[in-house]
Amino acid sequence: MSRVQLALRVADLDASVAFYSKLFAAEPAKRRPGYANFAITQPPLKLVLIEGAPGEPTRMDHLGVEVETTSEVSAATARLAAAGLPTATEEDTACCYAVQDKVWVTGPGTEPWEVYVVKADSDTMGDDTIPAPCCAPVASQASVDTPQQAACC
Repeated sequence: MSRVQLALRVADLDASVAFYSKLFAAEPAKRRPGYANFAITQPPLKLVLIEGAPGEPTRMDHLGVEVETTSEVSAATARLAAAGLPTATEEDTACCYAVQDKVWVTGPGTEPWEVYVVKADSDTMGDDTIPAPCCAPVASQASVDTPQQAACC
């Protein structure tokens, strides 16, 4: 089953987890320091919460489509490139406390989109030496198979 992902950067992770637990009548599927995600069945949604700076309003971090297999990521990469969209790929990357393969594209409003598969669990959030926005290639520098900026998601 594929599902849309919405990643939000939130100032108060505990309050956000409490709110979204009530909104979707579900507990987080994964909870780690500075991070939580919900695997919602109805509607099919992967809601990711990433702890931001205290006092900042919640903002969209990035969007995505979670798929079941690496071959689906590869097919999306080929389809997006054939459609003329610049793509940035990552393989076996530690991201959001998971090992993932993914492809990135940037929408016309500079919104970052990823198509990704979770391959395994990870003990780390991701590469924190690379600046935010989380996981997103720099819109102006995203080039075929060369992510210029990526971190966690």
